[in-house]
Amino acid sequence: MTEFKGFTQEDFDVFTIPGLDARMEKLRGNVSPKLEAVAEELAPALTTMTGDEMFVHVAKHARRTKNPPSDTWAALARSNRGYKKLPHFQIGLWESHLFIWFAMIYENPVKHEYAEVLKKNMDKVKSQIPDHFVWSGDHTKPDAERHNEIDLDKLVDRLSNVKKAEILCGVNIDRNDPILTKPDDFLKMCENTFQTLEPLYQYTKEL
Repeated sequence: MTEFKGFTQEDFDVFTIPGLDARMEKLRGNVSPKLEAVAEELAPALTTMTGDEMFVHVAKHARRTKNPPSDTWAALARSNRGYKKLPHFQIGLWESHLFIWFAMIYENPVKHEYAEVLKKNMDKVKSQIPDHFVWSGDHTKPDAERHNEIDLDKLVDRLSNVKKAEILCGVNIDRNDPILTKPDDFLKMCENTFQTLEPLYQYTKEL
């Protein structure tokens, strides 16, 4: 396995490379191995935190035939067969930033039920998540809203009622943040972020 030595500006610049094949070559050669190494480092701690054995999945972008990906990630989930239908954790990159998420995406068959659990625990959720964390309702877009600014009730309602709705929570780190070049500090921050997000994962066990 690749030893994780931090991210570089070149890793983010991959998303400016024109053409599917050229971009995928750089992703597979440089970025995906780093994300896999980070996820492998974090898997034991996340297994201990959640009580579920966590397996690493690296985005393959296999269905793409023309448009090159504008982001990429590694996911950690409790199955070695896949992660999209399960609650999971992600570390990934857009051109502008790195993200660390807890994610319940549209393929998950129990999104509606999860939304109902969140509604039941809404006061607790609002107090458990720090103000600087961000939320998203769509993993295919780089935008996210800060916890202290978002209408969380509306986001959770949408998760319950809209087929393609998603819910993601975590942190975004600007590509120029020096912590990305410091492997030990970055891994510790990922671990701390997952620890903060862990209650969102535990709510999935009430389903």
